[in-house]
This record gives sequence, C-alpha cells and structure tokens, in this order.
Amino acid sequence: MPAARNSGDEIISTPLLVGEREEDQEQSGANDQLNLEAGDKYSPPLERNNHQERIHGDTSKTAHQINEDSWANAAAVLITCNNSAYILSYSESIMVHLGWRGGVVGLFVATALSLYASTLPAKLHQLGGRRHIRYRDLAGYIYGKKGYNILWLLQYLNLFMASTGFIILAGSVIQGVCTLFMDDKALKISYCNLIAGLTFFIFAIMVPHLSALASWLRISAFLTAIYVFVTLALCIRDGIKAPTRDYNIPGTQVGLIFMTIGSISNLFVPLNAGMIPEIQATLKAPVVENMMKALYAQFTLGVIPIYAVILIGYWAYGSGTSSYLLNNASGPIWAKALANIAAFLQSIINFHIMACPSYEYFDTKYEVKGGAFAPKALSFRIKIRGSYLIVSSLVAAILPFIGDFIGLIGSICVVPLTFVIPNHMYLTIKKNLNSVQKLWHWFNVIIFSILSVAATVASVRLIVIDSKNYKIFGD
Repeated sequence: MPAARNSGDEIISTPLLVGEREEDQEQSGANDQLNLEAGDKYSPPLERNNHQERIHGDTSKTAHQINEDSWANAAAVLITCNNSAYILSYSESIMVHLGWRGGVVGLFVATALSLYASTLPAKLHQLGGRRHIRYRDLAGYIYGKKGYNILWLLQYLNLFMASTGFIILAGSVIQGVCTLFMDDKALKISYCNLIAGLTFFIFAIMVPHLSALASWLRISAFLTAIYVFVTLALCIRDGIKAPTRDYNIPGTQVGLIFMTIGSISNLFVPLNAGMIPEIQATLKAPVVENMMKALYAQFTLGVIPIYAVILIGYWAYGSGTSSYLLNNASGPIWAKALANIAAFLQSIINFHIMACPSYEYFDTKYEVKGGAFAPKALSFRIKIRGSYLIVSSLVAAILPFIGDFIGLIGSICVVPLTFVIPNHMYLTIKKNLNSVQKLWHWFNVIIFSILSVAATVASVRLIVIDSKNYKIFGD
C-alpha cells in the first residue's frame, strides 16, 4: 500500500519505498543498479545481519516531511547553503594565504572535485531495495554499527560547528551594524552572539522541518542577492579608487606552511554541506536523477556568486582583506547597513538548514509529529531546539573567531564527510571497478585523509594563537 499521512502531516511508514507507487514495486530490485558507469557490472550490497538491521532500522520512519520536493527546491537548499554570508569571509581565509595563482586554480579544482564527490552518496541513495534518507543510515548499511556511530559523530560535529559558526557570523554582523551607528560604543561580540542565538531560536521553533523552508528559500535568495550585489559594488568602488594593493602572502616561513594547509582545506568549505542524503530525502522520485540535477545547478549557477565575492574582494583589498569583507568596505552607511542586515537575516535560514538533521534525530526519536504550532510539537521544539541553541550560543560567545571556525569545520568534518567517506563507500559497494577506478578512489581516500589531519593541526594551532590575547566573553 502507498505511504499515508494523517491530518497533522505525520509520515507513516509503509512496506514500500517512500514515494513508490504500487505498480512500481516490482522494479524496486533494480534501484541499486542506477547510475552505473558504462560497462560496469552491478555488485550487490553487503549482506546485512540482524545487528545491522537493528542499526539501520526503517529509513522511511521519520517525523519530518520527505519525498515531497522538486529538484529545484533541493538545488535552492544547496545553493542557499553555499552562498551563505560565510562567503564574505572566504577572500581572507582562502585568497590571502594562497595568492592569485593558488587561489584561482584551487577554487576551480575544488569545485570539480566537490561536484564529483557529491555525486557519490547521491548515487548510493538507493541500495538494498530502500532509500537511505540519512547519511548515517547509509554508513550503517555499508559498515554496520561502528560506521553508523562514527559517521553520525562526524556529521553532528560538522553541523554543530557550522551552526555555531553562523551564530558567530551573525554576531559579527550585529556588531558591524552597531559600529556603523554607535562608533566605539558598539556591543561586545559575545553579547552580539547571544542576541543572534536568541533570534535563531525564535525561527527554529516556527519551522518544523527542511521542506517547510520552501517559501523561506525564496526570501533567502533575495537576501543573498542584496548582500552579494552591495558587497561587490562597494568592493569594485574601493578597488578602482585604491592605490596599488599588496598581494604578497603574509607570514613567517613556519606560519606560511600552516596557513597554506588551512587555506587548501578552506577551499572545500563553501562548496559542501556534508548532508547530501538528508537533502536528497526530501525529493520526489526519481530521487537519484533529481538529485543529480540539483547538484549540477549548485556547481554551475550556484558557484558564480561565490567566485565573484571571493575574487573581487581579494582584488579590492589584497593581503589586507579582513575576515569579514564588509569591514574593509567604505561607502555609504546605509549600503553597508543594508548588506549587513541582509547577511544576518539570511544566516538565520542557513542555520536552520544545517541544524535540521539534528532536529530530525530528536523529533523522530521521541515521535514528535504534527504541524508547526501543534501544542505538543511546539513545546518539544522549544525545549530541544532551545537547548541546542543555548549550547551553540555559549560556544560562539566563548570563542568568537569566525575565520578559525571555518578552518576547523573544513578540516575535521567537511573533508572527511565529502571526500574520504564517499570514496570509500563507493569502493566498498562496487566490487567490479577496474584498476584505474580503484586507484582513483583510493587516491582520494588517502590524499584527503592526510589533508584532513594536517589542516586540523593547522586550525587548532591558529585557534590557540588567537586565544592567547582573548578573554572569555570578551570583545
């Protein structure tokens, strides 16, 4: 029988794949054979024992809405994640330490590698006659309990640090706006982070799940256009008027090594969210084909604003580029205020996207279902999401280093989740790869594992250095 819904939009598990028609059930065994390369034979998935079955569970069981969205909606989610206000920090965290040649070449290479790596979990979304709507479920199916737990830990750290980073970013924006109108009487950054956390909390209890963001994604696109175009206009204006800029890479010899490693890792942060299966879960059938369309949109149209802001920002200010680009920009106060406010509001939506997998875990675990303002669901979201925001806000207030957070997110989470694990999953599932294909995937596993470890060391070193002159809850 097909999937059913109750009056509160609750998902009810059924024996069929979510969104599968009864007349299509006979084709479900062919789901695993999607998107194989020409001449590549299908290798059946690993045999699953009872222990793995208990870990994996029924992947169609979720308190959040799935199987409802078009590929365009998924593309909008991906592009929103990539074009967050974080892009106002990448001119400094990438270009200043790589320079023109390394930065430009690195961006294009990172884009190509990220597109390819993102397609791997997308192609593995349907295995064993079912959909794997969470990244950790896919890992549990392939690796068992240990793989499930390790990936969930990595993904949770990634989403938590990215969410905390959005609070730090939003706090910086609030402080920037205050500085425009209050001069040296601006609020401390730690207070601004707490204000940002409170604002995010209000939004979190109003929007129950990822699919409920549909109308908000259009608002997000409008807000993104505002801060991107205003920032570009201010940077171009400053770049034309400014004298010759210094593009020399700053730092001591030892410092340059660590900063270069960190910046290489940072190349992948604006292009990857580390939650492909969760976004793919919202799609209508055919889920693999639709996800591929969304990914192609993300890595073509979606990267244009990223490239523009990163490259023009660096062109305008050179090695003196700030970790928040609007701090460099001169021009009318109203323009800078408009861009900052748009960046702040867009960060609220982006925070919710990154926090949704964590919200879904608790909502499903405690079977909290119903509409956005159903009393029981609303009360639960206030308690659970409120706790999540309190912890995130406190971390943001204690360590408000946005540039350092970007580096740590990229090294410890984004690189393993985007490159190491998907390539190894592909090797594990597809036994009939030729020697060249195997060598390619093992190359990615090894190289990106080394990069992850080296960049994590570099990021921790930078946080330690920056923390020496910082007092907790200071400015």
